[in-house]
Amino acid sequence: MPRMTAARAAVEILKREGVAHAFGVPGAAINPFYAALKGAGGIDHTLARHVEGASHMAEGYTRTHPGNIGVCIGTSGPAGTDMITGLYSAIGDSIPILCITGQAPTAVILKEDFQAVDIASIAKPVTKAATTVMEAAQVPGVFQQAFHLMRSGRPGPVLIDLPIDVQLTEIEFDPETYEPLPAFKPAATRAQIEKAVTLLNASRRPLIVAGGGIINADASGLLVEFAELTGIPVVPTLMGWGILADDHELNAGMVGLQTSHRYGNANFLESDFVLGIGNRWANRHTGKLDVYTQGRTFVHVDIEPTQIGKIFAPDYGIASDAKAALELFVEVARELKAAGKLPDRSAWAASTQERKAQLQRRTHFDNIPMKPQRVYEEMNKAFGPETRYVTTIGLSQIAGAQMLHVYKPRHWINCGQAGPLGWTIPAALGVATADPETPVVALSGDYDFQFMLEELAVGAQHKIPYIHVLVNNAYLGLIRQAQRNLDINFQVNLEFENINAPELGVYGVDHVKVAEGLGCKAIRVTDPSRLGAAFEEAKKLAAEHRVPVVVEAILERITNISMSGSDIASVNEWEDVATEPGHAPTAIKPLKV
Repeated sequence: MPRMTAARAAVEILKREGVAHAFGVPGAAINPFYAALKGAGGIDHTLARHVEGASHMAEGYTRTHPGNIGVCIGTSGPAGTDMITGLYSAIGDSIPILCITGQAPTAVILKEDFQAVDIASIAKPVTKAATTVMEAAQVPGVFQQAFHLMRSGRPGPVLIDLPIDVQLTEIEFDPETYEPLPAFKPAATRAQIEKAVTLLNASRRPLIVAGGGIINADASGLLVEFAELTGIPVVPTLMGWGILADDHELNAGMVGLQTSHRYGNANFLESDFVLGIGNRWANRHTGKLDVYTQGRTFVHVDIEPTQIGKIFAPDYGIASDAKAALELFVEVARELKAAGKLPDRSAWAASTQERKAQLQRRTHFDNIPMKPQRVYEEMNKAFGPETRYVTTIGLSQIAGAQMLHVYKPRHWINCGQAGPLGWTIPAALGVATADPETPVVALSGDYDFQFMLEELAVGAQHKIPYIHVLVNNAYLGLIRQAQRNLDINFQVNLEFENINAPELGVYGVDHVKVAEGLGCKAIRVTDPSRLGAAFEEAKKLAAEHRVPVVVEAILERITNISMSGSDIASVNEWEDVATEPGHAPTAIKPLKV
């Protein structure tokens, strides 16, 4: 039987589980694992500037392609605790990442040794499993179980903590005969799907709410096929955006308090039946439940049995992987269509597209300082359907979701539940690492950008090009807008006069100099008519220098973005809506007045 260190065995398992890339920061307690990583070869590594950044890079990497599992590595002390935010983000959005930490020797774990912390206990609430491995012989089994857990049921992250002496201990392990454990995923039965379709066919104005679980299951094509067979309009959730293209005739728009379309909410309020697949009824999607549910029948399909009924009780629930369920939905729909037993939904579907043409927000403004809406209009012009957008939180993300267009699954990569500031830069680097051939465009407000901007140096060092659109109003814009309800404007102002850059006025941080100082390229735009040229120049710079390129748009200080504080029937349109075609020139459908 071959003998090797437990750390080497762990690396060999990573390779056989399909891991090709890892992100991390070495340290004393994890150095034996790094030695094994180097000795084994076959796994590329990106050195992050901050260990939280490594965890978000791993998230971006996982979210880019079906089957990917991002890996982040550091010590158990401050590195492990830094990665907790990434684990929280991953479990909230059902993203499998593996966090590997190096721990103090087993003999001193409970003796307050340097950088020794019970990281497994800290991580348990935000992982599917978190384990400190005390016996070297258990390392192969723990890693095998980790991949099984990450892939089974609702996907999610796992943390494995390895004391340094455990890493260095030799064990017997044969990599050549290692086999991954099969993943478990609940599957709907034919009888369950037939009952759901019977309820569906009894309705007059049904909608499908398509969640991120469909993307996780790589089942977007099946969802589109089922929608086209039945003629039922689809509402993608924020995490499901891209399941079917925005310009598809059955795309009814997004629904919610913030990241929603005017026509999406209007279409939902006209519906009488909702089939939710792979979604979790997030509160910013539903708003007040009495408004959201009144007058509608609900069927909920989700991979996690305890998710069904967690937010509200559906009329019928099915615990199933989205792909397994959709295969049966398609099968039943084909049979019913062949027998002429599917209702004609064409008039209902057409009415959703009428609202899409009538209920639009204005994006075209020539103001200087510019309005943020114009930035998204110019992004629609500059970046095509192949673009992968990456963003996390704030007015920039909310307005982007209202006004940008997405055409493919995994082309809107958004941290949905956790929304940590600083997520965007490292996640974009993870996405661009996983798919270097597809254009990646990140979107941040100035505060999100400033949180982890040191990671731009990672892009410069490792030649990871992408374009980062930075909308700068020198404000915590979303918090400022929320504080209106309390009649305050407190501790949300970021403006100051930079003594080294007086030309910036009150916009403070010179993001261009900072980006350039980190080895990247940057362009500042103050006139909206120059945005298009700046985006084209950014594409050329990224291609030429193979580094991140920042395009900073200087915005007016205060713009309130459309949203509701309570329910989807009362969204406040702070700005003028589109009343003529020139107001929304990049809308999916020409405005119908």
